[in-house]
Amino acid sequence: MDKVLVIGAGFMGGGITQVAAQAGYAVHLYDSKPEAIEATLKQISWSTEKLSVKGKIKDSAKAVQDRISVVNDLSIAAQCQWVIEAVFEEEELKKQIFKDLDERCKPETILASNTSSIPITRLASLTGHPQRVIGLHFFGPVPMMKLVEVIRGEKTSDEVFKKSVEFVNSLGQYPVKVMKDIPGFIMNRISGAAFREALELVEKGIATVEDVDKGMHYGFNWNIGPFEIADNAGLDTYMRVGKAFQALGAGNISVSSDLLEKMVAAGRLGRKVGKGFYDYTPDGKMIPFDVTSLK
Repeated sequence: MDKVLVIGAGFMGGGITQVAAQAGYAVHLYDSKPEAIEATLKQISWSTEKLSVKGKIKDSAKAVQDRISVVNDLSIAAQCQWVIEAVFEEEELKKQIFKDLDERCKPETILASNTSSIPITRLASLTGHPQRVIGLHFFGPVPMMKLVEVIRGEKTSDEVFKKSVEFVNSLGQYPVKVMKDIPGFIMNRISGAAFREALELVEKGIATVEDVDKGMHYGFNWNIGPFEIADNAGLDTYMRVGKAFQALGAGNISVSSDLLEKMVAAGRLGRKVGKGFYDYTPDGKMIPFDVTSLK
């Protein structure tokens, strides 16, 4: 059985851990914050039990949970076939992690980043084996969203790219192959354009958040609208990604607005904190929030 190490126990790292365990992999989860680990394990327990009751996973919730083990450092990386970095979007932190992993891992271990904005080539440049570095950009909530962008860095080998596509398929996800390492990759460039327009419409009082989301659902068959997508990803994440794009000289695709800044300043970061463009009840129900009340 292949072993997977996931670094980062936040919203994305927890979701990646869950789908890998559901697919039969032995998963090691690392985070420097014990409270993040505790919260993520609780969320995985709740999610797998619900999915098991609905018959959405082939194994019992306990069997999935038993495949997950918590580690206190990165030494286990030497024993893993896959290492997936899923820390928050800070380039220097990610670079340090990749430099550390390159020294710990066997040359054949595949090192992946869940970054949504930082070029894979820049992360790979900190390693002595850039051919084994790949981007695996999952979309959240990972157990519900079946999309993963597989991003090829400038020096990613054909073999690693092929294996990464196969790995994503093994998770029951759909791999969108990104053949060139460009800022924003593919899906964020498309969804970002929609979100920028949606923000402007709401800021100008032309439409409400709920109507934009419902309109995209009923009119264009989106499962969820741009504001609910933003809540799932985290509004602070959107702001960090926007700054990363600007630093890369790709400010034209960054998402920024007064409304977004007000939301973040008010602590309305999205589903992960129970409030964003919507308020979220403990059982997951969404309640529209009046964004015009923000000053």
